[in-house]
Amino acid sequence: MDDSLSIDFEPRYSSQDRHPRSPRSRDPSPARSRSRSPASSTLHTLGKNIGHNLGISGTPLSSHRRSSSAGSMSSSMSSSIQDRLFSRVLQSVLPSDYQIDDYATMKNKRKDKDRPPFSLALMSNNFRRFNARIGVVFVFQHRIFRLLGWRKPTHTLAALAVYSFVCLDPYLLAVLPFAVVVLFIMVPAFIARHPPAPSQPTLSNYTTSGPPIAPPPEVKAVSEMSKDFFRNLRDLQNSMEDFSVAHDKIIEFVGPATNFSDEKLSSAVFLVLFFTSILLFVSASILPWRFIMLVVGWIGFALGHPELQANLIATHETHLKPREERAGVLADSFIHRDITLSTTPETREVEIFELQRSTNSGEYEPWMFSPTPYEPLSASRIAEEKPRGTRFFEDVQPPPGWEWGEGKWTLDLGSLVWVQERFVNGVEVEEEGERWVYDCENGREGERGMWRRRRWVRGVRRRYQV
Repeated sequence: MDDSLSIDFEPRYSSQDRHPRSPRSRDPSPARSRSRSPASSTLHTLGKNIGHNLGISGTPLSSHRRSSSAGSMSSSMSSSIQDRLFSRVLQSVLPSDYQIDDYATMKNKRKDKDRPPFSLALMSNNFRRFNARIGVVFVFQHRIFRLLGWRKPTHTLAALAVYSFVCLDPYLLAVLPFAVVVLFIMVPAFIARHPPAPSQPTLSNYTTSGPPIAPPPEVKAVSEMSKDFFRNLRDLQNSMEDFSVAHDKIIEFVGPATNFSDEKLSSAVFLVLFFTSILLFVSASILPWRFIMLVVGWIGFALGHPELQANLIATHETHLKPREERAGVLADSFIHRDITLSTTPETREVEIFELQRSTNSGEYEPWMFSPTPYEPLSASRIAEEKPRGTRFFEDVQPPPGWEWGEGKWTLDLGSLVWVQERFVNGVEVEEEGERWVYDCENGREGERGMWRRRRWVRGVRRRYQV
């Protein structure tokens, strides 16, 4: 009884309120088409159709050009028309059940009430501004790649020295941001304001005396038609490709082991991570983390050296690759041999009560199938409410996320058991025959009341529900 589930009586329908839009007629005037060339007639028809789709008045374009109000049209009106045009074009491309208006309406109004809605024109403008200013990020990215690729070994060794000092004394990490600002931002800016004399090729005799003679360096956005703008487009394009490839590789490597597509493999990974977390929870305080981070950092920097990479690739192809398949087979056999999973679906038992009502002749007629026994002292009976349920057995539906098992509805022969478990009072239990439980008239046994009920049970099993 504790595992019983509620019954859903309302049938579920899957209706789709999708109706194809009626095509708009495109019938240009024959008189106008004869007076124009084929190209101008096509443009006029296109402009007329666009204006019709956007809800603009059907005044000819030539009259707008001749009117004096065309020259004074506000930029906000043109921007609104452009947004509506882009929205129409986007709606023709997106699926039929996608609504731009629903996406533009913020779901969390408290958080995003000050943010603008989706707009292609605004997105295009923001992308141009973003691309004009993203160059500094790509410059920093390229310098990091050169540093890790050992393009200048002295720079890489200097970075390793800084990393080693931070690992040995982590408190130096608080000094690092200030040192970076001073050495890599302010000192170059001061030298740019106070440049050395052309006769001094090095800074050995550089002096800081004297007023500034050069303008201060500024980080400015590049112009939209400059080489830097298209260079930023190239780097942004390549960065998107790198991110997509890295994303797919990570999902390909991590997904099968963690999404339980292979439950035995994911279970093995779960057990390893679980026991590793317990082990680290106990022993993390005694591990030499400074030495570990120092060794890991040096190994990471060393792996970027071109010669070491070539040697590692050759070693992998010669010695490791022939043994990878064998190791994978051994690990797979170990996982699938030692891990046993349950293949029996989860099952439960649902119940339904058949209610019958007494007629004037004293006979009982079928009334309803209800999830509750509708006993005399129930809240619905006291409130004089009608029982809730369905008239026919076939309309009883399994609970959401469950489906009927292989068996059928079975009459519960232990009426006294469920009556006692529910502490039902004021009823008379029929322990033989059809196992009806009758209401007692005025609480006295032997005088049967208006309602009687009996319990039916059926098995259900879990199923996937979207």
